[in-house]
Amino acid sequence: MAKWSLTELSSVTLFDRIDGEYYLPEYMLNQDTLSKIETVSLPQWFLVSDGNHLSISKYFSDSGRIPYFRGQDVNDFFLENAEPIKIPKKIYETPMMKRSHFHTGDVLLSIVGTIGSLSVVPDTIGDATGSCKIAILRSKGDYSPFVLAAYLISNYGQLQIKRNTRGAVQMGLILKDLSRIRVPKFSDSQQAEIEALIKNSMSVNRQSKTLYTLAQHLLESELGLDKLSFQKPVGYTARFSEVVANSRFDSDYYQIKYKQLDDIAVKLPVKKIKAISEKLETGIYSQSYSSDGKMYLRGVDINNGFIDGDFILRTNLLIANSKNTVIKDDILVTRVGSIGACALIENTHAGSFYSDNLIRIRLSDQAKEELRASYLNLLLNTTYGQMQMVRYSRGSVQQRLNQTQLAQIPVPIIKWETQLQIENLIKKYRQAKKESKSLLDQAKTRVEQLIEEAVRS
Repeated sequence: MAKWSLTELSSVTLFDRIDGEYYLPEYMLNQDTLSKIETVSLPQWFLVSDGNHLSISKYFSDSGRIPYFRGQDVNDFFLENAEPIKIPKKIYETPMMKRSHFHTGDVLLSIVGTIGSLSVVPDTIGDATGSCKIAILRSKGDYSPFVLAAYLISNYGQLQIKRNTRGAVQMGLILKDLSRIRVPKFSDSQQAEIEALIKNSMSVNRQSKTLYTLAQHLLESELGLDKLSFQKPVGYTARFSEVVANSRFDSDYYQIKYKQLDDIAVKLPVKKIKAISEKLETGIYSQSYSSDGKMYLRGVDINNGFIDGDFILRTNLLIANSKNTVIKDDILVTRVGSIGACALIENTHAGSFYSDNLIRIRLSDQAKEELRASYLNLLLNTTYGQMQMVRYSRGSVQQRLNQTQLAQIPVPIIKWETQLQIENLIKKYRQAKKESKSLLDQAKTRVEQLIEEAVRS
């Protein structure tokens, strides 16, 4: 159904926007709601700038000292969860880079790409900077940056951000348009309440990250990965018998680093995935999606070993069966593009369909006597698992990992007691993650409640 929206010529002149999208009914309603309460322009309380405009990509590395955040790194409210590229400290300290240095409490807003995603710079980050795809909002002292962050992720803030986005092919939010963002006034006690929720959320998220790191270190220590230093020889050889046995003639398969992984695995009991899993299955393709029906899990929904997508699709067109749905403790693995991303299925997503770009691992009853699904999932997400999946994949332009290749990956079986310790840490990690998200949602909801109460009063 078509939507009609009428506006006065004076509004077009005032806002310097003649595109119909700017005057959509939901945007006009949001503007009308905010006009009924006391608000100020964003730049009145915050200094507005953006990140670095210089071309410094030649200095990007994983071994630099200073985190360099780009737009894609600000897609999670918690900046500590990002894995930004690094730059040398000497580049960071150049005079031209000073304007883009992050300060504790800065609100970072993605203004290109994932527009509207944002983070608050915590005091644990240290020296850091970022690209011009990020707006830097720095409090002048009269308004809490944590409250601003909660407001901008609320429905009222997001509608304003979407409304002021420009562009046809590549959308963007330019800095001058941030002056049109109206920020509501809250009392000191209200700000303190919201700020406490955001800070608690960030603190609990930090605890969750620590728990996950402990689980990783325990696994890596048990396997000996913590003592492994990968060799980088100029050349390497393989026996003809190995080539025949593996049916692999590509040299990448026989790199020294993979042999080092094999040497680690043989110190423990080892079974291939095909020996511990029921038949490996790929999911099902859905031609369309709907607002109801069963959840439809895709690779983009996988985040740090679990299904954590906020925008999981649904479909009511498919017929469920034992092959195209998942149950608790199944593991989904991406098989195309960014191969090897793995997710352990929790109760929340049991019964969901899964995409045909995913492979499902389901431990057999016999395998469950010596393997915990949480251990296997973490193993596949560590350096060991990720390197093995790259090793066994095929393809030159686009890597692919099919069932036959995944089935060959060797799984070292560590002590049962250690697996239980890992599982316990992972459970605590997931509980902390959910608590952190709940606190963040509470802050956002509280902002919306305060605005609605102010409108009614």
